[in-house]
Amino acid sequence: MGARSGVPVDEVLALVDAVLREAGLSRTAVRSLGTLDARAAEPGIAGAAALLGVPVRGFAAEELAAVSVPHPSARPLAATGTASVAEAAALLAAGTEPGTDAGAVPGAVVAPGTGEPAAPPARARTVLLVPKRKTRRATCALAASVPVRSHEDAPGARLLPRTHGYIAGEPGSPPTIPTPHTTAAMDMHTHTDAHDLRHHGDAEVRDEKLIDLAVNVRTDTPPDWLRRRIADSLTGLAAYPDGRVARAAVAERHDLPTDRVLLTAGAAEAFVLLARALPARRPVVVHPQFTEPEAALRDAGHAVGRVLLREEDGFRLDPAAVPEDADLVVIGNPTNPTSVLHPAASIAALARPGRTLVVDEAFMDAVPGERESLAGRTDVPGLVVLRSLTKTWGLAGLRIGYVLAAPGTIADLERAQPLWPVSTPALVAAEACMSRAALAEAEHAAHRIGVERAHLLAGLAEFDEVRTVAGAEGPFVLVRIDGADAVRERLRSLGFAARRGDTFPGLDRNWLRLAVRDRATTNRFLQALDQALLMGG
Repeated sequence: MGARSGVPVDEVLALVDAVLREAGLSRTAVRSLGTLDARAAEPGIAGAAALLGVPVRGFAAEELAAVSVPHPSARPLAATGTASVAEAAALLAAGTEPGTDAGAVPGAVVAPGTGEPAAPPARARTVLLVPKRKTRRATCALAASVPVRSHEDAPGARLLPRTHGYIAGEPGSPPTIPTPHTTAAMDMHTHTDAHDLRHHGDAEVRDEKLIDLAVNVRTDTPPDWLRRRIADSLTGLAAYPDGRVARAAVAERHDLPTDRVLLTAGAAEAFVLLARALPARRPVVVHPQFTEPEAALRDAGHAVGRVLLREEDGFRLDPAAVPEDADLVVIGNPTNPTSVLHPAASIAALARPGRTLVVDEAFMDAVPGERESLAGRTDVPGLVVLRSLTKTWGLAGLRIGYVLAAPGTIADLERAQPLWPVSTPALVAAEACMSRAALAEAEHAAHRIGVERAHLLAGLAEFDEVRTVAGAEGPFVLVRIDGADAVRERLRSLGFAARRGDTFPGLDRNWLRLAVRDRATTNRFLQALDQALLMGG
């Protein structure tokens, strides 16, 4: 526990109860309340401990400061020398709990006590089950010493030397209590709900050394040949970017005239251009899917409707669910985060005179043969296809993508762009990735991803607690686990980052998105998932 002077007992107890509920535990799991030794006699903490029937364990500031914490904050660091009293105390208390048995999972509490720090018991690992949660005057975290099976090779424990810590600002702290969102039936209505449409997978790994299953960028990229091409382009930075060669290369790759191609600073810029440049009275986004299109439309002043696909239908599109009067429809294929690949015919059936049909194909090059792609089609009225080069080629930091559409639409979008929107290195990368050798390499990568995805899905099928969305075709899979938000935090304590699902409309806190990785990484993750599920009982 971390607490301010004068915090009442009921506030401490309410926070403890909320943290225990999040972990799926009851008060009987609590072994002690740990805190900064200067707060050990605080009436609110001492009173709560008495009602729980557990001791208060106070730790010196230097003991707490030696513990690396996942969610540090500048304010407690300045006040106590500890980046998070609650998390450090929880981890230290759990690792030094008297009588801890390596064969059991004690429900260690939220803040530690007195005594000399000692190593966790044999064949046990100290992990953070629930990260720091806050009220106005208290913070609380939950840690436990959990068994490690002899065959497991899980990432290291969280009791690390002080030099492994880091400092971050308060804005990065997790919310006090996650907000649940109910999975809706297929429906169409406007929303102003609390889904964080600006949350992206990179936030799961930023500032932390975690094995990344949250971001869908292919690992070990960009390849050396592409790095060299980009590096060689730096000698020409004195000149303004000239996109004609790259634009022609994209057009040739899709067998289109150049006036049907627009290069953009990633697909994200394309969504902003569409929201600002195209008139739309009733835009509709098909969810669950990438949230940036809706965020861009909202920012441009549009009231956005949603069609929510249902889990029981496999999150597959029914074209009849899209209202006839929608004049702009956005759908992903394959869809992020469901990994569903919709038939091209089903998506083309959404086209209408006077309607703009936007298809986000950012992950289509991860599908062998790019089957079901609409890129290059000129017979679908109002079709706009978006492509990204950042995922397959590892260019998220360079920002490069493109739009394929009718010449009039391309002209409207281009007028909304600033001058020279795509940098010279990005243009060189775009040209290079359109070569025959590059396309062959991408196709090979797509087949390899399919093999590794099958291995991941086979491993997930071994867990009764895990349900996967069937028919995944992208470089990621969507899974449902009761209490997945708590499981995700346990995975973080074990060194793995997974993408939370509750920021996607149509999903709730029980969903996670997992990127497909190489077999060795997947095997380590499956071991960590086994341990994370074990922690929850």
